Amino acid sequence: MTFLDPHDRAILVLLQRDGRVPNARLAEDVGLSPSACLRRVQRLESSGVIARYVALLDPTRLGRASTVFIEVTLDSQREEVLAAFEKAVAGCRDIQECHLMAGDFDYLLRAAVEGPQDYERLHKQDLSRLPHVVRIKSSFALRTVVKRTDYPV
Repeated sequence: MTFLDPHDRAILVLLQRDGRVPNARLAEDVGLSPSACLRRVQRLESSGVIARYVALLDPTRLGRASTVFIEVTLDSQREEVLAAFEKAVAGCRDIQECHLMAGDFDYLLRAAVEGPQDYERLHKQDLSRLPHVVRIKSSFALRTVVKRTDYPV
């Protein structure tokens, strides 16, 4: 892990809130000169602490108001089986996240869909065609209580 001093942590907190904050304002807010602040941001980027910058979209305004969590069980834990599944699921644009799990099932997926009919399309066209799947269990989220994109630093 990269050592983060208080200035680095302050920069990261502010950039997580607004990745488009101008360097001059960022520098002022963290108590550094603009050139020193820019060097620190560049170091955080090159070291991989800052992985990338993105725009966070509102799924409701995009017509994808329903979140579905999908538990997937495979027929085997062999490396080639996991690799085949992971390659296939990476090609499913409706899948927002895919996590290899320990426990009662192998993968946990998160999808953003319009509603039940759209999920049925996803299930028929994508999920049911994923390799080595023996069980799919889906749960619709009723409401998002907490959703964070920022990490404590």
